[in-house]
Amino acid sequence: MKSYRPTTPSRRQLSTISFGKYLTASKPLKSLTGGFKRDVGRNSDGRVTTNHKGGGHKKTYRNVDFSYNKKNIPAKIETIEYDPFRSSFISLVVYADGERRYVIVPQTMKVGDTFLVSEKGDIKTGNRIMLKNIPVGTFVYNIELKPNGGAKLVRSAGNYAEVMSNDAGYVNVKMPSSEVRKIDEMSYASIGVISNEEHNLINSGKAGRSRWLGIRPTVRGTAKNPVDHPYGGGEGRQGRGTKRPKTRTGKVTGGHKTRRAKKYSNILIVSRRVSRKRK
Repeated sequence: MKSYRPTTPSRRQLSTISFGKYLTASKPLKSLTGGFKRDVGRNSDGRVTTNHKGGGHKKTYRNVDFSYNKKNIPAKIETIEYDPFRSSFISLVVYADGERRYVIVPQTMKVGDTFLVSEKGDIKTGNRIMLKNIPVGTFVYNIELKPNGGAKLVRSAGNYAEVMSNDAGYVNVKMPSSEVRKIDEMSYASIGVISNEEHNLINSGKAGRSRWLGIRPTVRGTAKNPVDHPYGGGEGRQGRGTKRPKTRTGKVTGGHKTRRAKKYSNILIVSRRVSRKRK
């Protein structure tokens, strides 16, 4: 991590990642980028549906490949780059047939390293293999939920899942949340741990840096008017005033289970995550 001299109050606690140690390119490949209109937390009617989003610096979207549909063709890492839309680093890779794509890069891989997407392959960092052929205890990321569905699970900085066991056409995988889940053994996963493991140590130092990232302020419910929140209103400081804690839209929260009782994937969950430390 990179710390700064306390020339201002915000710089005293500011800490950022030393990008110079990891990144090898400052500009993305133009043919693999694009732009779009950010919804900043609003739906098609313009109403706010997700709070605390809006503003921020203009960003260029990198088209990251999560399908990994080029099988049995070796790929070599050309650059390691920053992506403003995700916490992990990405790398520009060139396949043996000349095609270039962006992929999420794992720890320990550097420019010049190679990987392979194949049903069976070496258990080596970066290689992408079918889950049934990955040994128990191996750390994986970019996991498919169903065969040829593209990487959906474990994609953020420093994360990894662990292969636990094989049983009846499924592989039990322990997620970063501690949940153990069954996944089709024909699905693919990449070997390794995702890069930028220091991401959770970043200290913004000041509110302005959050605004640059498109994060708007979080206001306490008790500080609002009654029309805006169930906790709002009252003269001076008031208590919650409701029997159970609620969201802005009035839904009960705080220990209330929000998962649907008949959700299709319930049968695939072997054990639920541990939501808090048990004493």
